[in-house]
Amino acid sequence: MTTTASPMLQLLREDGTPAGPTPPGLTPERLVESLRWMKIGRVFDGRAIALQRQGKSLTYAGMIGQEAALVGSAMALDPARDWMVPQYRESLALAIHGYSLARFFLYLRGHAPGAAVPDGVKILPVQISVGTHITHAVGLAWGLKLQQTGGAVIAYFGDGATSEGSCHEGANFAGVMGAPVVLFCQNNGWAISTPRSRQTASATIAEKAGAYGFPGIQVDGNDLFAVYSATREAIERARDGDGPTLIEAVTYRIGAHTTADDPTRYVPPDELERHQRRDPMARLAAYLRREGLLDDAAEAHLDEEAREHVAAAYAEADAAPEPADDGFFDHIYAHPTPRLLRQREEYNAGRAGDQRP
Repeated sequence: MTTTASPMLQLLREDGTPAGPTPPGLTPERLVESLRWMKIGRVFDGRAIALQRQGKSLTYAGMIGQEAALVGSAMALDPARDWMVPQYRESLALAIHGYSLARFFLYLRGHAPGAAVPDGVKILPVQISVGTHITHAVGLAWGLKLQQTGGAVIAYFGDGATSEGSCHEGANFAGVMGAPVVLFCQNNGWAISTPRSRQTASATIAEKAGAYGFPGIQVDGNDLFAVYSATREAIERARDGDGPTLIEAVTYRIGAHTTADDPTRYVPPDELERHQRRDPMARLAAYLRREGLLDDAAEAHLDEEAREHVAAAYAEADAAPEPADDGFFDHIYAHPTPRLLRQREEYNAGRAGDQRP
């Protein structure tokens, strides 16, 4: 039996010409700001990868080639009431939502994820376990619904996470309870070394939403307009009490899965070259130039701003004190349980014993 997939949403063609109307809310100022954030993400990626190679940070998951999916979705949220639940490739989206890149540099140095989330910022800590955060996001959304906050939740994950049990459990629960959540799949073509073709037999990931009783939409993930439009509609639908939406943003992972990966062992060179020509940042820049919103001088200024932004973020993180050895105990429960207090005492006692001459 075969299924027929709905057409992929595209509003901005690869050459930067419009394929549809500009979505409401993407003013000229916000479009330029979107390009600025994409450039910041590109510079941050290079710095984070270099630091890991120098032994100055932990393993890092790059986002080169996926900037439109991250910026477009983050721009559609309201930081005052909407929550963001990331996996590990969303540093750029997190920065737009209030989690500074300085804090992400600290996270890469080994600071506890909870410590890096400032008060008032509606973001859950970065999640390394693939797919397990989806159930957390759905539970959070259900809680917002019960509290009638008027907010919604977006959960980011990759195509590989859709094969995990937590993804199915979370989506099923979200559909049954009508949770105000947007399940945002960044389908970048690879789950480490497993290609999309070996990940699922369905024609699209978006169509899986039908089994859970809510809409699914596939969008061109390198098209800022399409991503923003789909996310904004899904978020508004969630806030209005109409339940979840699954968005499949079809993009491509230009770099390695993480700095612990060697993609040259499994990515065909011609495939990589083909997708490099679909650079989402170049697509948006081409549109802005056609509209008279960008020229060489303005783009050079954005490039310089991006370098300065990342340099300042790194300097701030580099000046921060090292966390306490037992600081990770502070960010598990709001109020430590008796068992956790005992574990902390045992941990500190053990460290004291290790340091005796």
